[in-house]
Amino acid sequence: TPLAAHTAPALHASATQLRSYLSARPLTRTLPTHSARLGVRHGMEWNLRRMESELRQINPDLLQPSKSFKKPSSGTITINVGGYLYAAQRHTLAKHPGSLLEEMVTGKKPVLHVDSMGNIFIDRDGPIFRHVLNFLRLGELVLPDDFKEAELLRREADFYRLSELTQALQDWEQQQAAQREPAFLEVTDSHERSQGLRVYCSENTFIEKVKNRLVQISKSRLDGFPEEFEVSSNIIQFRHFIKSEQGSRLVLKQDSTFLCTLECLKLETVMLALKAGFRLLTSLDSNRSAFCQVTRAEPSPRTT
Repeated sequence: TPLAAHTAPALHASATQLRSYLSARPLTRTLPTHSARLGVRHGMEWNLRRMESELRQINPDLLQPSKSFKKPSSGTITINVGGYLYAAQRHTLAKHPGSLLEEMVTGKKPVLHVDSMGNIFIDRDGPIFRHVLNFLRLGELVLPDDFKEAELLRREADFYRLSELTQALQDWEQQQAAQREPAFLEVTDSHERSQGLRVYCSENTFIEKVKNRLVQISKSRLDGFPEEFEVSSNIIQFRHFIKSEQGSRLVLKQDSTFLCTLECLKLETVMLALKAGFRLLTSLDSNRSAFCQVTRAEPSPRTT
């Protein structure tokens, strides 16, 4: 238990002191056969038996953590990965021959760094190591559906020389991509003032990118995206613009501050989409309106 692990060294020391005290003071020499003195000794002997019983239930490695990874007979090893402690059985860490962990726990590779408690120290990402360790334990890769650190996990797999984990991660990514619904983007504009420019995307995170990009390319002192242009999390509708020799320009309704031209915004939106993995489906441009449709391209298989 955590309490036993925490108190193991102190409990071991107390039991040793009490055992030495009783051994050095036999009943016939130091304690008269008086009922009170006899009761005290019996109480001390009972406490000693209780402490010895508790010590027998504690992993002996906990009494000497600084030597746990060095003892060939030790079945459990504690390692420190980036400040996070992980305990695992030796055969779990040595499951894949040729991996860095297998070489470290079998003595093929010398341990170069230890922490203040004497545990093996690895200067890598601590939280992500739990996925590495779970892969070693289960023999398969199990990740949460919202896992966003695949690239970091791939780098850790390369560092630990776990090619099986790298392959499992690639299979997981392909499975996730196959289950993902295709994203659809539509950009339409009309020269009619009542219509303006409309950007629709089924993936609302892309709409956020468009809004952020508009702020970046604006020549005004715009601090954030104007709420008066936003319709929903999936749609942006631009209605306020004026015509000039340079083309139609978006304006803020309150102070008529220029933001950017409609052509610039359309181009930026399409370029963002192509960089994000979308592919062009349809594009139509005429004197009265323009229309463009793009959809998320299927991810190409990763090559190794």
